[in-house]
Amino acid sequence: MEKNELTDLVKHLLSLGREGGYWDFKRDWHNNRAELLLDIICMANNMENQDAYIILGVQDSPMEIIGIENDSNRKKLNELSQFVAGKNFAVYTPEIDLQTIEIEEHQIDIIIIRNRNHTPYYLKTDFSENGKTIHHGKVYVRLNDRKAGVDTAAPNSCIEYLWKKRFGISLSIMERLSLLLDEPDKWKHDWGNKKYAYNIDYPEFRMQCDEEMTEGWWPAAAFYTHPGMHFSKLDIMYHNTIIYETELWAFDEYRRYLPKAANFAVANKTDFWYSYYDLSTIEGKLLTIFTKGTNDISSREPRYYQILIFYNEAERREFDNYLQTHFNDFSDDEIRKEYQYQIAEDNATNGGGLIYSAFQVAKAAKIYSMWLTQNT
Repeated sequence: MEKNELTDLVKHLLSLGREGGYWDFKRDWHNNRAELLLDIICMANNMENQDAYIILGVQDSPMEIIGIENDSNRKKLNELSQFVAGKNFAVYTPEIDLQTIEIEEHQIDIIIIRNRNHTPYYLKTDFSENGKTIHHGKVYVRLNDRKAGVDTAAPNSCIEYLWKKRFGISLSIMERLSLLLDEPDKWKHDWGNKKYAYNIDYPEFRMQCDEEMTEGWWPAAAFYTHPGMHFSKLDIMYHNTIIYETELWAFDEYRRYLPKAANFAVANKTDFWYSYYDLSTIEGKLLTIFTKGTNDISSREPRYYQILIFYNEAERREFDNYLQTHFNDFSDDEIRKEYQYQIAEDNATNGGGLIYSAFQVAKAAKIYSMWLTQNT
């Protein structure tokens, strides 16, 4: 979520004049770390199935923006992340972020607790500070506008919901698929020798490609050691039902198998395209699976960005703006000279007749490489 969207969300929550099932207002940063940890755990175990927000710098009764700029207990993201990561959570640790926005000339800190299917979150060992204890094995929950499980056990219905969420019991088939695709080490595949793949925990979820791949061409192929490309229909199945259709691509004499990439036409640039993976989509998750978690699309050649990779659509839009700003940093003649062999291969194989060309692949990759350097 971009900062302006986060600001709009907080303003909306403020307008409600109350706390809720996934948001909490705090006048100050916690001076007791056990209280801070309890709030984070409760928000991670919320009943709303969405990101949760601890909004610091807002008094809730009466509702008033105080600001956090002079708070001596204020924390930075790395300090907060190290604190949470250092606790002995059972199996999974809550994923958090920390953002600062400005409203009414005051700074407001927002601890964002990401919505994940790893619930319930609980500790394996107690954590105590100044008389406050988070007990191991106990499930604390955010229920409506309060913390449940503090003085008595959280309601059974809440605990049951959180366990169902972890194992995807209450999800639709597509939601379960998305959840399973988030664990690349749980998928068994060997595309060079097998025509199928499956989830080792839930083998009813599997993938199937054609017996024989079809020879084709995509300009990205020109940047591999052997500039050839083959493709096949790839069906993702639940039992015997096809639930998603895409393609399996093979490059460099079948040394590198990748899912089908998406394409994007750059605004205000006539006929300029680039191919990319969005890691939050099904194809993006397949990329992570097929590359064993590396997202490295190279083969025998050094890593090259034939196909661009983004974490999500917001990051792709950020790059798209950067590309338009820096589009003329490299002249067309520079690109054609540096990548003359790849461009010649593309022209010879396909006559440059596809939606975009090896020249466009090279230019987008050059700008993408520069963008990555400036964002690390």
